[in-house]
Amino acid sequence: MTQPSDSLPASKSQNRLSKKAAGVVALAVACSRLLGLVRELVLAALFGKFATDIFYMAFRIPNLLRDLFAEGALSTAFITTFSKKIATEGDRPAWALANKMATLTTVFMSVITLLGVFFSPQLVGLIAPGFAPEKAALTIQLTQIMFPFILLVSLAALVMGMLNAKNVFGMPAMASSFFNLGSIIAGVALGGWMDPHFGLRSLIGLSIGTLIGGLMQLMVQFPALHRVGFRFRPDFAWRDDGVRQILVLMGPAVIAASAVQVNVMVNSGFASTLGDGPVSWLTWAFRLMQLPLGIFGVAVGTVTLPVVSRFAAVQDLAGVRSTLSHGIRLAFLLTIPCAAGLIFFAEPIISLIFQRGRFNYEATLQTAAALKFYAVGLVAYSSIKVIAPAFYALNRRNLPMMVSFFSIATNYALNEFFTFQLGWGHRGLAFSTSLVAIINFGILYFMMLRQVGGLETALLLRNLGKLGLACVPLVLVCLAAQHWLFAGLEQMAFGAKIVAVLGSISAAALAFGATVAILKIEEVEDVIAMVRRKLGLKTAA
Repeated sequence: MTQPSDSLPASKSQNRLSKKAAGVVALAVACSRLLGLVRELVLAALFGKFATDIFYMAFRIPNLLRDLFAEGALSTAFITTFSKKIATEGDRPAWALANKMATLTTVFMSVITLLGVFFSPQLVGLIAPGFAPEKAALTIQLTQIMFPFILLVSLAALVMGMLNAKNVFGMPAMASSFFNLGSIIAGVALGGWMDPHFGLRSLIGLSIGTLIGGLMQLMVQFPALHRVGFRFRPDFAWRDDGVRQILVLMGPAVIAASAVQVNVMVNSGFASTLGDGPVSWLTWAFRLMQLPLGIFGVAVGTVTLPVVSRFAAVQDLAGVRSTLSHGIRLAFLLTIPCAAGLIFFAEPIISLIFQRGRFNYEATLQTAAALKFYAVGLVAYSSIKVIAPAFYALNRRNLPMMVSFFSIATNYALNEFFTFQLGWGHRGLAFSTSLVAIINFGILYFMMLRQVGGLETALLLRNLGKLGLACVPLVLVCLAAQHWLFAGLEQMAFGAKIVAVLGSISAAALAFGATVAILKIEEVEDVIAMVRRKLGLKTAA
């Protein structure tokens, strides 16, 4: 990645710490994504599409609130203010602020939880208007059980912010993995105890397991929090400059995120009208799409943002331009072959991972159809992870917010057109989601052009052309594998599937990698350097 100039106040030890922290976070994200995939695999095998539709829709409401308040706006605003408090006033005032925010978060989220439990019938009716009465009734019951999850995860996000501000990254980054482990083990154990046949009654045990997972995500961070010196004492003195600053910083982020959550709710409402299955098929497909998005998009964004922030702090727009352009090109390099692979190998990948128990071949085909259309937007999703945070570094936080609001109308119109006018069903919902991401990235890109005076667009287009050429042998390998290896996928044995899928992906990756090396795409050197660092190998000076 492009590095800041020597004039910037960043020591070598700080740079090493930043790279190490980015590596820890990337590894933890990958672990969490994989465990999340295991969680979906277990649900898909144990339950039919009727039951999984109910569970996913019930969990959607508290999960939306988590994305809206806890793991985005609250965490970012708290880390910013808490870190500044430590740097300017020391630990004691910072811990006092942490106590005020912990108390405020507990009270506020407890009220939200009570309101959510009380108004669950109205909320389920809003996001799942197509559910039949029996389906809606059980969804309401599970929603009421899982609503306290938002309180647990909000406190977990606050603790993560305290630890990150004290340069503790390992356990906070792994906390979500403990959520997945807890929800899998406790959910399956309780569900099987309540109904050994894993019928609808076992969903209650699964919902309680989700709360246990949320509690684990919070509690595993307590030992590290104790070691850095925090001792919780309830503090209701909320008329404080630090508290006020956190709430002010949260405002634009919550508003921007609310637009995203509105899109999710709209998509859920459309899916609920399409019968049994679409809610689950879309959830499983998006979970698979999140693997490369989380590993590559988040990793590139994590490495790029601190460099952009340092350049922005000294008004070095040339450095901002170079770093952002480089980050976007790197995201393209990493995700374009992933998108092609997901499109061509959707059926065999899903069949290998999910097809067992109550997840049959029909579910494989329907989930694969959604995954193909989600994959269309993978490159845009990853690039947004790079470019959107840069607006905050440049103090232009309202611009992404306006783009998010524009996406609401666009998403609804595209959903209506592809799902009902063209009759694409759940595939139309996945495709409209991808198109919204592409449109959003395009708008953000041109907005950033005006902010920094260019983004090396000619170089970006030249690299995009080279990547297009590099995809030709990849596509040929994929087509050959489809014709020779996966023609009889439905009857293929599990062992043969493993060999065929891994062999085909490896061959396609080698074909792509050899071509980009021949075409001399400079970002390849960054990928090699990252791999060498992960393996503990020395890189050239």
